[in-house]
Amino acid sequence: MSETRFTDQHEWVRVDGDEGTVGITRHATEQLGDIVFVELPEIGKTLAKGAEAAVVESVKAASEVYAPVGGTVTAVNAAIGDEPAKVNADPEGEGWFFKLKLTNAAELSALMTQAKYDEYVKGL
Repeated sequence: MSETRFTDQHEWVRVDGDEGTVGITRHATEQLGDIVFVELPEIGKTLAKGAEAAVVESVKAASEVYAPVGGTVTAVNAAIGDEPAKVNADPEGEGWFFKLKLTNAAELSALMTQAKYDEYVKGL
């Protein structure tokens, strides 16, 4: 069973077993506007929790995407490199950024559940 957790920087991680899929939230895409470029991490790169993992550029700004949990990158979504607009169209689905093998699943407990994240966004 997969579970999705969120950071206060508007990244999400959907965990299934010891693998996590990472992307940015719909709120993040609404703040950024039309995304025109995505720089993804290299497969095999080890990321610490909170480390810069990717870069997203929009018509408004460039922004870093941070690793919500630590792990080793196992896959990247090349489709969003070719078509960055996929991130705007489906940020929590087809617009995912990368997958990683978790180094410490306990790090997930520090992240927000969907309900907590929704509450957090309402307060912004």
